Formats: sequence, C-alpha cells, structure tokens
Amino acid sequence: MALFGTDGIRGLANRDVTAELALDVAVAAAHILIESLGSTKTRPRAIVGQDSRASGEFLEAAVVAGLTSAGVDVYRVGVIPTPAIAFLVAESGADLGVVLSASHNPMPDNGIKIFARGGGKLDDLLEQAIEDRLGEPWERPTGKNVGRAINDDTAAERYLNHLLSTVDTQLDGLKVVVDCANGASSYVAPEALRRAGAEVIAISDYPNGWNINENCGSTHMESLREKVIETSADIGIAHDGDADRCLAIDAHGNIIDGDQIMTILALGLKQRGLLKSNCVVGTVMSNLGFMKAMKEAEIDVITTPVGDRYVLERLIDSDCILGGEQSGHVIMKHFANTGDGILTALSLLQELKRTGKGANELASAMTKFPQVLLNVRNVEKERLSASTVIQDAVRAAEAELGDSGRVLLRPSGTEPLIRVMVEASSDSVASEIATRLAEIVQQELG
Repeated sequence: MALFGTDGIRGLANRDVTAELALDVAVAAAHILIESLGSTKTRPRAIVGQDSRASGEFLEAAVVAGLTSAGVDVYRVGVIPTPAIAFLVAESGADLGVVLSASHNPMPDNGIKIFARGGGKLDDLLEQAIEDRLGEPWERPTGKNVGRAINDDTAAERYLNHLLSTVDTQLDGLKVVVDCANGASSYVAPEALRRAGAEVIAISDYPNGWNINENCGSTHMESLREKVIETSADIGIAHDGDADRCLAIDAHGNIIDGDQIMTILALGLKQRGLLKSNCVVGTVMSNLGFMKAMKEAEIDVITTPVGDRYVLERLIDSDCILGGEQSGHVIMKHFANTGDGILTALSLLQELKRTGKGANELASAMTKFPQVLLNVRNVEKERLSASTVIQDAVRAAEAELGDSGRVLLRPSGTEPLIRVMVEASSDSVASEIATRLAEIVQQELG
C-alpha cells in the first residue's frame, strides 16, 4: 500500500504515523533535497510546523531530528496553519517545508505534509522517491556539517501581514463568527479578520492538544450555526484543524460549501475583469449546480481528481487563478500556492462588502443539486476499478439519472474507505441510488 495519499501521509498517531516513521521520512526527504542542490555550499533550510494535536509534539521532534541529523537547518514555527508553512517556504526561499497535521481528521490521527521549494506540495514522483529511500544506509554528517534547529517567533506575524496584503476592501460593519476548530488557526484567523476591520466572535479557539476538530470546525458546523443566529451575525466562517479549508454559514443558518464559495469568488473576479483566462478549476466532486452556474456565467471549468495539489497543477498548466474543492479547499493562485482557509474567508467577506449583499443572496447564484455521499468502510478499495459488477451498477444508475444527475465512486486518498457520491434532482432519488450502490460495493469488496 502506498505511504502517501492525496494529502501527504496520514493515519493513527503512534500506531500508523510513528516517531520512527517521521524520522525516516525526514531523513529520506533530506537526502533527496541535498542531492538536488548538487555541489552548492549553501546549507539546506527547512521550515517545520504543526497543528494543535498533542501527538504533533513528538512527531515534530522526530522530523526535526531527522532533518538536522542529515545536515538540514530547521526553522521551527510551532502551531500554525498549513498554508502558512507554504507561504513561509516561498517567502523565505527555504528548500523544504513540513507540517505535522491530519487536517480535518479526528484528534487521534496525525499526518506528515511536505512542501517543496516555492511552497507547492510534492508531486507524485517525489513522494514515491521518498518512500523508496526509507531506511536506506547513509553516511551521517558530523561536526559542523550537522544541521541546526532554530525557533522562529516571527512566523505568525509574517503570515498575518501576507494575508492582510490581499485585502483591498475593509470589512468594517461586518459581524463575523469564526470557528477555529480548536486548531492551528485559533490565533491567526480571528486576528486577521479583526485587523481587516470586521467585528469578530471567535469560538472553538482554545486548543488543548486533545480537542482539535471535536464537535467543531468545518466537519461539525452545528455550534457555528447556533452562534451566528444567536448573535445576529452577517456570516459564520468554519475552518478545519489546520485551516486549509473554509466553509461558511449565512445569516439564516444555511451552509455555504466550497462550490458555492467558488461561485461567489469566480463571479466577483469576472465582474471586476480579474478572472484570468476566464476559467476556474474544480474536481470530480464539484456539484453539478456549480458546473451549471459557471456555464451560465460563460466561465470555463476544468476538472481534476480530488486533491488541492491536482487543482494547483491544472491552475498552473491552464494559466488560471481560481480553483478548489467542495470541501472548502480553495486556491487563489495570485495569492497562494495551496488552499488557504483564512485567505478564502477574507476574499469571501470582501465580496459581501463590495456588493452590499448578504451571503445567502450571493450563494443563490448557484443552485445545488441534491447530493448524497456515503462512505463504505472495511472494503478492499484497491479492487474497485476491476469489479465489473460495480461498473455495471454504476452504468445502470447513470442511465437512470440521465442529464439530471451523476454518479461517482472513488477510493479515499486519506482513509481506508470508498466514497459513493450521487447527485440527482431530489434527495430521495439521490439517497436511494447511493444506498443501492453502497450495498453493492460492500457485497463485492467487503
């Protein structure tokens, strides 16, 4: 089984993602990095950060040990959003960035995300090269050739300054509730919104190592909805544990997902003549309503597999600036090389200010098709593409739906399961077909 999924390495901390693995991955990455630098006398530099999980403490120590023992200088930036690491790598000219985070996963999980020079995520070939070289024999540097570990206390402020540099419309007059998921955004997200002029009410902003994503954040938005309604806020913003996602709640308590946020941003950019190449990049999970909204606005849509690194690749190839996922990963390439939930929130709030419209009115530019997503666990997901029974069932469902819906089955890149997604003209139809397909998947692959 491949070590890297669609978003780095992820699993149960201290069982799947161990200190030993973190050290070995860091050493292998360092070797590949040092070899790529050739004979240069410049010592390689890496930036290492983490989300607020308790397990991040020993995993960070292992990564720092691996990198420095291999001759890489490490700048430790502590608990900070994943997109901040991407920014800091690019801004500082560092050679590598590592984040210890499992994003939206429950607290017991953790993961290792690696960024290359320039702040982009590693491509598949580099990830495979790291995996191939785990545990290889190597000659250890000694004396002055070992790396140093430096604590960088300026990182959060530099990231905040970057975020605020993207704001050209102040947020004065907007009341915003922000749910920080007791994660890496607990300081930076409320502070960025306040400095941009908004009145901010922060919730789930007291991480203690164990409460990250616990009944809060972008995967549990009930508390955010309650607080938005209770305080008569204009909008609620939900981040996940490492703040690379942004979802929203409008003033009436309705969820605004990543596709709707993408619609709002794309239409705003086009209206101002800033939508480069007149295109956006979505994924195979993008709602059919998003596709139709873009078609009505005469905006081209390019579709990729799930994963923001694939979105970034197509943004670069197609010379586009806006792309993202329904889950709330949104990349604004003119500002960042990865999904950034706080940057997305700032951009969304500016659209509210520029238009003078409520979030619900802006989101209504897209009519969501009812969508049902079922996770089928305890199956051999590697056998999905080879099952003719499942393929026949999918074709039959697609024929049943016609132009009024679609079907997607895919193995999760971060969890041991298969996702069954069905869109249809009604919830009942989508639910019936999704349930039927999930049962077939369980029977065939369970």
